[in-house]
Order: sequence, then structure tokens, then C-alpha cells
Amino acid sequence: MSDDELSAVVDGTTSYRVRLWCEEGSLAYSCSCPVGDTETCCKHCVATGLVWLRTIDRDDSDADDRVARSIDLRDHLLSLEKSALVDHLLEAAETDELLHAKLMFHAAKASAQPADLEPYRQAIEAAIVVDDYVDYRSMYGYASNIHEVLSTLGQLLEDGNGDEVIALCEYALECVEDALGRVDDSDGELGGIRDDLVELHHDACLLASPEPEPLAERLFDWAIHSEWEIFLDSAERYADVLGDVGLARYRTLATRVWEQLPELKDGADRYGSRFRITYIMECLASVAGSLDELVAIKARDLTHAYSYFQIVELLADAERYDDALAWAERGLAAFLDNTDVRLVDVAARELERANRQDEAMSILWRHFESASRASSYELLQRHAATLDVWEAWRPRALEHLRNVERGARRRQDGASARPGAPRFLPRSLDLWHESSELVTILLGERDVDAAWEQAQLGGCSPTLWLQLAGLRERDHPEDAIPIYQREAERSIETKHNRGYEEGVAFMAKVGDLMHRSGEDQAFVRYAAEVRARHKPKRNLMKLLDQKGW
Repeated sequence: MSDDELSAVVDGTTSYRVRLWCEEGSLAYSCSCPVGDTETCCKHCVATGLVWLRTIDRDDSDADDRVARSIDLRDHLLSLEKSALVDHLLEAAETDELLHAKLMFHAAKASAQPADLEPYRQAIEAAIVVDDYVDYRSMYGYASNIHEVLSTLGQLLEDGNGDEVIALCEYALECVEDALGRVDDSDGELGGIRDDLVELHHDACLLASPEPEPLAERLFDWAIHSEWEIFLDSAERYADVLGDVGLARYRTLATRVWEQLPELKDGADRYGSRFRITYIMECLASVAGSLDELVAIKARDLTHAYSYFQIVELLADAERYDDALAWAERGLAAFLDNTDVRLVDVAARELERANRQDEAMSILWRHFESASRASSYELLQRHAATLDVWEAWRPRALEHLRNVERGARRRQDGASARPGAPRFLPRSLDLWHESSELVTILLGERDVDAAWEQAQLGGCSPTLWLQLAGLRERDHPEDAIPIYQREAERSIETKHNRGYEEGVAFMAKVGDLMHRSGEDQAFVRYAAEVRARHKPKRNLMKLLDQKGW
């Protein structure tokens, strides 16, 4: 400690170095933990500050004397004999595997002997290898230890030890791949560490310039077998390291596997090793700058409409519009009844580009009739508006959706008429969803009154009812009140505290609307009915008591 700076070592998952100081009238801080690396005030800085505040707040007249007598560690170490310093360092290395590895490495370098990487491997193992399982709460400390290893490897690289860092990164990646299935990596900590190791490995290869063919063989072996996609993009990422010779070897290995792929008759075996070799071949095509090669790779899997969409987009981006249109038409023919909306979209675009507008509208309408959804309506609208024909198509589209809704309602009425079948009243707010698509469209066109009438006629989803209530509560509170009452009841019936809080919030909306309508006594009766109906729910009763209801 000095007059303007405080430093400490905080014991956490490992030991972290903390500094606090004043800078231009403000508190500045640093910590060696991963959070501190992001220049965020971490818990170790907070802990250091709290301990210091506790010290200066004590009623102790000797406080200033203690500060004056604080030991300057640097001066103390400089005063020691060299042998004593060595003893201290060796004692620390006995319990710090990374420190031991550093000392062993530098000792070997100093004596012109081959560097022994085994101590580093042991430190990597100690930090990464998982014996049991690392749960979510333990991931921060686990990842922090690995980051310390990465920092050490980065320092090795800065010191010019490229070959050694290549070997250590590959060993660390082996450990990470094994650990990935044994940790709760919900926040992507270990995935990020994997990416950092790959980046460090690439930097080390740039420095060391390893033999390109053996490197290509190792990278391809990782890419084709790793379930965690380690080095999967190495054909692109390492092109600057592999050069023509290494890339040629990489392509030879990849082509050998690619040519042995069995025919893909459905999507069942699209994933796993097939996905990996496909991605590898796409990377090679990208490096070579060959669009035709990339299209040929995509064309090996035409078992789904999305493949055609990808090919059309590639060709259109390259301004090969005739080829793009040919592939679009081929895709629509292959998936006439079960296509992908993205393929319909680009096919219509390419037909419009070719001045075949009627055909474009024909395929858009066919898709709209098949899907009968808000999304297909919006697609039809967008293209028709571009062609300035939407006014002619809109009534036809809305009438089609109303016919679909009427058919669904008739089927629902028929089901309700059967003995024992549930019955739904025409103005019910409960389980009627038949008009959801049409209500969504009308709301999108800002026709709130028409959307409300359609919802009243055919019902819609709870989310849409709430949206309608929010739009109508100002001018038509009597429409919104029953919707909020229904949502209050549904939330309360979840029978957990969060549901009770949501239910009370909806009740408050009901109260506000009834007050605006001059129906305060109606709300008193409503709240009393809720209390009577849910009296056993004690936590709900507490919330209602707090509101005075």
C-alpha cells in the first residue's frame, strides 16, 4: 500500500492480483481475473475495497503507524541472498504447476537443451481435464483456470516459441474436446476457449511456418473427426499458412472422402460426418474462388427445398440470373406441394427480373393457398405491391382466408355438436384460434376495428386478444375488461407466485378501466369474487391485501 495505491492478492478459485488507485479524481482498478481483463470492476476489486474500508473505519489510533510500517515486498526481496530467492521460488513452484512449467521451460532454453513440454502438458491437464462434471455454478472458476493457461501460452508465443505453442495448443484442444461433453457450457465459456486456442494455434503457425503437408494432414484429421467442429474451417483459416502445397494435400484428402459419400436419398444422414465433409469442400471451393464447384457441392444434396434456395442465391449474387431462374424452377418442380417459403420468394424475384410477372404471381398465389398463413399473405403482398397489382389481389386473398376460417369454424361447430364434445360459444374468449392468421393480417394493416370484429367472430390466440385489448382499452374499455379478467384468472391458475403477481397486475388493469368507466363498485364486486374463488391461495391473498382489495 502507498498513499495513492492499494494492492492485494485475493484468494478465489485461484489467486488474483488486485490494484486500486486514484486517477484524475476517480477510482481506478485492475484485477488479473478474466472479468478484470474486460476492464470491469470485479468482485475481487470490491472485496479488496471493503477490507480496506473496514481497516480505516476501525477506531484505532495506531492505524497510521501500521501503514507506515507496511512492508515493501520488493525491497525485502532485493535484500535477500540469491540462494534464498531460489528457495522461495522453488517452494512456490511445488504447488503452482504453471510456474513450475515456466521455470522448467526457461531452464531448458538457457542450457540449449530441447524444451521439455511435459510440465506444460501437466498444467493443461490439471486445468482442463474433467473427472466428473462441472455444473453451471462452477463454470466461472473452471474457465478462469483455463484462461490462466491460455495467458501463459500467449506469453510463450510472444517470446518466439512458435513450434512449442503449436504442440501445446493441439494438446489443449484434445483436452477441451474431451471436456466439452462433461461441463454445463450454457454461457459458451468453453466454446470460446476452444476458439481462442484455435486462434492462438493459427498465430503460432504463422510464426513457426511448419511443414505444410504434415500440418494439412493434422488439420484435416481434426476437421473430419471432431464432433465439436475444431479446425472445421481450416481450409480457409489456414490458407495463408498452408500455401499451395498444403492446400493441395488438404484437397486430396478431402476429395478422397467426398467421392466415397453414398447417395443421399433423404435428410436422415445429412448431419455428422456428412455435414463436416460437405462444409470442408465448400471451404475449399471458397478458397479456390470457384462458384461452379460450390454449386456442384450444394447439388449433391437436393433432398430439401432449402438446397435449391441456396444455389439460387449463390448464382443471383454472381449476377448469373438465367442460371438462378433455372435452378429456382427446378426446385419448385421438385417440391411442388411442400416447398420452402424462401425458395418461393427468390423464384418469384427471378421471374419478375425476367419480366414473367404473371408466372411470379401464380406461384406466390399457389403457395398462399397452400399455407394460408399471415407470412404467406405478407409475401404475396410484398411482391404484388412491387408489381403495383396489390389492390387487385388483396380482396381475393382476404376472401380466401375468410373461407378457410369459416370452414374451420364449421368443423369446430360439428365437433361441439357431438355428445360429450366441448362447446364453444361464438363470442368466447377461451380456446377459439381459427381467425388468428386473419386477425394478425388485419392488425398488420392497422385495421383494428376489422381485426376486433374478426376475433369476435372466429376467436384468436391469447397473445392476439391481449394485443387487441391494448389497442381498444382507451376508446372501448368495455371490450378490454373481459380480456384482462380472463388473463388474470389464467395467470392465477398457474398456482405459483409469479403467476399470482401477473394475475394481480391484470386485475389492476381491470380496476383502472372500471374506474374510468365509473364502475368502481363493479371492481369491488369483481375483486371479492376473485378472493372467494381463490381463498386457499395464501400468497395470492397477501398480494390482494397489499392492494387493499
